[in-house]
Amino acid sequence: MFFNPIVLTLLILLLLLFASIKILYEYERGVVFLLGRFQTVAGPGLIVIIPLIQQMRRVDLRTVVMDVPSQDVISRDNVSVKVDAVVYCRVVEPERAILQVEDYYSATSQLAQTTLRSVLGQHELDEMLAGRDELNRDIQNILDAETDIWGIKVSNVEIKRVDLDESMIRAIARQAEAERERRAKVINAEGEFQAAERIRQAAEIIASQPQALQLRYLQTLNDIGIQNNTTVVFPVPLDLFKPLLYAESAERNPATGRSHPSGTGRVPDAEPDRTAPGPS
Repeated sequence: MFFNPIVLTLLILLLLLFASIKILYEYERGVVFLLGRFQTVAGPGLIVIIPLIQQMRRVDLRTVVMDVPSQDVISRDNVSVKVDAVVYCRVVEPERAILQVEDYYSATSQLAQTTLRSVLGQHELDEMLAGRDELNRDIQNILDAETDIWGIKVSNVEIKRVDLDESMIRAIARQAEAERERRAKVINAEGEFQAAERIRQAAEIIASQPQALQLRYLQTLNDIGIQNNTTVVFPVPLDLFKPLLYAESAERNPATGRSHPSGTGRVPDAEPDRTAPGPS
């Protein structure tokens, strides 16, 4: 069976035409090589290349979400943890991404794993749990600087999870409980100290102003009268009994001169004997 040379030529031309026409989307770029040497970065849109002479490599410029495999990390305080992270990166220079590294996404993933272990190993466990934002920024800055030569931009790094073994989780729970008890005791002690200080100040005020004690006495009587009590105890100041105590003491010991019905507080002097002495 023989083929028509004209038809065969047309078929070859059509195949070459289809092979030479490339369509690149808005988020794609084409790195064009001429006889193996870099020529230009083309796209987006319709691109025509010369078959067998020019070659083109497609590069996607969209952000890629890259999961970093779980890493075993030993913290600075010798605690073993498993850390999962995610890296957000994209190609910003297609030429470097093709010429400088064979597989830029795989290289970025490997670099992210080693950087994650290195950075987290310099911090203690408490810092890993409480300071994730700072750790994310540190890892992101290191990765961005290292991948810049590859034309890769690392826009963000997030630590998703820090896993601990059961014994460490129980130890952290006991530590947190002890910390809460310590704070409660400190707050209670501060409250008792402030209450004692207020009582001392009130005692000083009452001691310097006796009228304040009388007002407090009247307020207490008013509070007792408001309540429905069958038994009422009246606190009586000792000052009310001082005159009675002085009078009783004077009656028992009149020679002391501390009390007298005349109210002078003194015992009158004895009258002199006016009887004239008789002749001797």
